[in-house]
Amino acid sequence: MAVNRAWATMLDSVAPVFFSFFSLLFLVTTETAGVSSSVYNSSGFFSLKYRFADQERSLNVLKAHDTQRQLQILAGVDLPLGGIGRPDTVGLYYARIGIGTPSKDYYVQVDTGSDLMWVNCIQCRECPRRSSLGIDLTFYDVEDSNSGKLVPCDNQFCLEINEGPLSGCTTNMSCPYLEIYGDGSSTAGYFVQDIVQYARVSGDLQTTTANGSVIFGCGARQSGDLGSSSGAALDGILGFGKANSSIISQLASSGSVKKMFAHCLDGTNGGGIFAIGHVVQPKVNTTPLIVNQPHYSVNMTAVQVGIEFLNLSRDVFEGDRRGTILDSGTTLAYLPEIIYDTLISKIISWQPELKVFTVHDDYTCFQYSQSLDNGFPNITLHFENSLTLKVYPHDYLFSYEGLWCVGWQNSGLQPSDRRNLTLLGDLVLSNKLVVYDLENQVIGWTEYNCSSSIKLQDDHSGTVHLVGSHYISSGCSRLNPVWLLALILLSMLVLTLEL
Repeated sequence: MAVNRAWATMLDSVAPVFFSFFSLLFLVTTETAGVSSSVYNSSGFFSLKYRFADQERSLNVLKAHDTQRQLQILAGVDLPLGGIGRPDTVGLYYARIGIGTPSKDYYVQVDTGSDLMWVNCIQCRECPRRSSLGIDLTFYDVEDSNSGKLVPCDNQFCLEINEGPLSGCTTNMSCPYLEIYGDGSSTAGYFVQDIVQYARVSGDLQTTTANGSVIFGCGARQSGDLGSSSGAALDGILGFGKANSSIISQLASSGSVKKMFAHCLDGTNGGGIFAIGHVVQPKVNTTPLIVNQPHYSVNMTAVQVGIEFLNLSRDVFEGDRRGTILDSGTTLAYLPEIIYDTLISKIISWQPELKVFTVHDDYTCFQYSQSLDNGFPNITLHFENSLTLKVYPHDYLFSYEGLWCVGWQNSGLQPSDRRNLTLLGDLVLSNKLVVYDLENQVIGWTEYNCSSSIKLQDDHSGTVHLVGSHYISSGCSRLNPVWLLALILLSMLVLTLEL
């Protein structure tokens, strides 16, 4: 799919037209089967795959990918990851979840930068019918689920997401939704409520099935990269943002999970860790989330190149007070023009003999055959509460057609709604454990081996369990190296005995 994650907005100008259309199309009764409210304690997981694994992407679609993609996940929940978030192997992460009674599997893009969860609906005509990802697409049908029901337009959820009553709402009308993304893609349909299954952490590296009742969109019309021409198609999006409409907020409001989660994206081996819950090891230092912002935004205070600080005023970082957005669904890192220009100049000054090229009008590239980490400076970003984030040359430089290109990008060249913002994606976040604590309104991180494990505490029982790394590929999770070694040794033993 590939849609704009951080910038998705409801367009007020088209909402009345949309509602009139769907009021006629989806005039339905809400007298359907009740939804089960059974929930379990604070743990669970979804299996994730990397969307563009083993596929090369050209640079001219790389930033379009960032503009289009929607990142978006479930407290004691273990979400196996796949893929590598580097610019030269760019892709999306997606999860397999169960929806309905009896449960059916759906593959949905996991996005921490958007809120709405939706899947393609049985009535959809413009939806893709096949995917190049090697998955079977499934269309949701509320009538096929014993626990599914339509959400009426006077439902409290509908009132909140539309910021008030919808004109023309009458008895038995379903609640419509419309999401239009920055690249022109859109999804439209109506809201339903049903059971979503996930896996809660029940022991060290162990999970059991749990479920919760969630309201989500049933997509009846898709356009752009969400439409029928999309090759790398998915069943929908799993929004994991801050709003009350996101899946984590809905589950938290029912007591199913805590509004805490963490990810550790393995930029070396691929995959990594994604867990919902209270991370107790490793410890991380935190910085406050900026209040009244729709995204995960924090205050950056300085940029350091090697041992030298850039000569920038604090006003540069405050900007329009949107702060610095952390978005694990974006590949690159975007800086306001005044920061970007100064930073690139300092990086290149470490190798004054370089012949610098501009590729595709956006990328600063050059030839270099020596060690990146020895030849270029570390970039250290400073945040409120003395929290720092170090980015190494091997992280912010990526290879392209025999050149090394700088992953830092100039947001001053972005469209007006994103111009001169600061947004940090996988280029910065890889190989770090990043903890989102919405209970205490802080976010923190530390450098970490994302191929290892973390400790998660169940706040209901007080028990602590290990959550390990994963790499999902071709429908199968990668074996833990220890188990792989054990299997090899066992095979050798069997062969020896047979001889």
